[in-house]
Amino acid sequence: MDRKAQDREWSDLMRVAIGGDNGAYQRLLSDLSRALRMIVRRGFSGVSARPNEVEDVVQEVLLAVHLKRHTWDQSKPISPWIMAIARNKMIDDLRRKGRRTEVPIDGMLELLDAGGHEDAIHAYDVDRVLTGLNGRNREIVQAISIDGHSAQDVAKKFGMTEVAVRVSLHRSLKALADTFQEPKS
Repeated sequence: MDRKAQDREWSDLMRVAIGGDNGAYQRLLSDLSRALRMIVRRGFSGVSARPNEVEDVVQEVLLAVHLKRHTWDQSKPISPWIMAIARNKMIDDLRRKGRRTEVPIDGMLELLDAGGHEDAIHAYDVDRVLTGLNGRNREIVQAISIDGHSAQDVAKKFGMTEVAVRVSLHRSLKALADTFQEPKS
């Protein structure tokens, strides 16, 4: 189902649920739960949230949707309203845990249609993260950490010693980790 059709269905379910149809409300919450798990997991991909942390945020979003459903303008699509709630709950969770990050809402709706494309999404994320490394270091990290080659194989490929490959890998991974750390006050 495409994003617009999904939004129409959710909007219709919420309208009927507001009118008192508990079955429609249960279906809406069930559909939202599945979509929100994926959205929250992706929103937290840079901070390595545990599954129970993802589920906590999903439940907070569902509770907020329930408590604030009367604030949704029924003449407008429901997905942007839900995504704004999800974004705010993710930010709240990150603040509570002392992690600071931006959780952009742009692209979150596309995740609803991302079923079956998880490998491509992960590959894109890996490529995006590795762009901060120079060519040789990027290739070493890719070969060892992602493709699973041994340091010995990589050393032969690049004409380096195994120790030099390990040092390069360590420094590259540290540089990547430092990129995602907030400066300490």
